[in-house]
Amino acid sequence: MTTAPSPIVALDAPNLTAARALVERLGAAADFYKVGLQLYTAEGPRVVEWLRGAGKRVFLDLKLHDIPNTVRAAAQSASALGVRLLTVHAVGGEAMLRAAVEGGGGATGILAVTVLTSMTQDELEAARGHAVSSVAAETLRLAGMAARAGAHGIVCAGTEVSAVRAVHGDALHTLVPGIRLGGTPTHDQARVVTPREAAAAGATYVVVGRTVTAADDPAAAMRAVLTELGR
Repeated sequence: MTTAPSPIVALDAPNLTAARALVERLGAAADFYKVGLQLYTAEGPRVVEWLRGAGKRVFLDLKLHDIPNTVRAAAQSASALGVRLLTVHAVGGEAMLRAAVEGGGGATGILAVTVLTSMTQDELEAARGHAVSSVAAETLRLAGMAARAGAHGIVCAGTEVSAVRAVHGDALHTLVPGIRLGGTPTHDQARVVTPREAAAAGATYVVVGRTVTAADDPAAAMRAVLTELGR
């Protein structure tokens, strides 16, 4: 039986004060938070330290893409902070992915970002500079690279999870962003799924953002997400 996905709340706040307010408002309904580029650039490691001190797990979504030695060192720093998950771009190559895994040291799981959920196939081809047979095919190609490098898992759209699981089974964990409750806006996301659809596909983690954080009652929206996930 597939385990229900772990929900991660996107703490896309401009500063620590706003982040604290959201975490306090959600209370016990959420214990795993994503810290992305906006908040980490504004506040640095102290936001991670505050979350860890509050008993929360942290997914540091920095999408690293640099030479292997630099990425290894960054992953070591993230591991020292107690970060549970860290993202790197799969297109950085297998050597970079291996370096990130080494830097994480087993305590920090490395997730390789495949194709951003905001991208359509046309946009993907424009970015790559060549035709691709499908978004799913490109996701699988990058997932294979991540698996060879020993990554904990990948970041992909919910629409690609089933294909990844068909090839890699439970050996490669999947994190799905762009989760939306039915009837809520998709904003800048092109390939979105509901929490129930992500769970049915076998996702390991789901990231919920504005569908919860922009809701009139974030705690109630979070409870709805948990219900759809089977938690």
